[in-house]
Amino acid sequence: MNGLALFTRFFRLLSRGGAFGWLGFVLLVAIVLAAIFAPWLSPYDPINQDIVHRLLPPSADYWLGTDSFGRDVFSRILYGARVSLLVGFVSILIAIVVGTVIGVVSGYVGGKFDQLVMSVVDVMLAFPSLLLGMLVAAVLGASLENLIIAIAITEIAPFVRLARAPTLALKEREFVEAGRALGFSHGRIMAVHILPNLIADVLVMGSLWMATAIRTEASLSFIGLGVRPPSATWGGMIRDGFDNILDAWWLAVFPSIAVLLAVLALNLLGDALRDAIDPKYRKG
Repeated sequence: MNGLALFTRFFRLLSRGGAFGWLGFVLLVAIVLAAIFAPWLSPYDPINQDIVHRLLPPSADYWLGTDSFGRDVFSRILYGARVSLLVGFVSILIAIVVGTVIGVVSGYVGGKFDQLVMSVVDVMLAFPSLLLGMLVAAVLGASLENLIIAIAITEIAPFVRLARAPTLALKEREFVEAGRALGFSHGRIMAVHILPNLIADVLVMGSLWMATAIRTEASLSFIGLGVRPPSATWGGMIRDGFDNILDAWWLAVFPSIAVLLAVLALNLLGDALRDAIDPKYRKG
């Protein structure tokens, strides 16, 4: 399926998902564009300190005010979107690839190997995702790359379960049996005959879990396990504003709204695509 066909199918599914799906899509596109064009949209350097203008409330010069170092909050939110979207997308992409491969292989092979894999998955799922992310991030250290790895590890287990369940049913279907009878290798059967039948559900779940990844990134940055300062991150901005919440409310409120809008957009989009794909959720 070429790129044009994928986009056509995507917009067709989005249309079937209803108005809320379009709202989430438009909101997400706006956030992505704001992140891409941050160097042109931001009126100030996000890391440039100006102590003379510290803790200024929202005004015509500083639309969302300034922080305790005199840095423009609006500019930092724009650049923080880059970090949040990058971490969310890359970490979920890694989780999708690794988790789907493990889930398909586990469900297809079965037996003791499947039992072993699912035992490990159950252990991972026993830990809250934020706690597991904290443990991994604390071991690896605070950096952008380690933050992506930490969040990806926390999100692998759900995709293993998601890919394994339909694989157990698909491997018994007639077209898979026909592939075996024709002498196809197990790798070809999994990649060509099983994977395409579950990739839509995996991608839809990916959009929903990307919202969780962005929320986890903000939480880890809030406790100091995210990207190191002075790089702008939404969670780091919320943490910096926490000490001044009574005197300078804008420091924590506006980055929190940014996180809220990003998570809302991804949830609306993911719910709409799920409703369009899964007959159980379609509205009559």
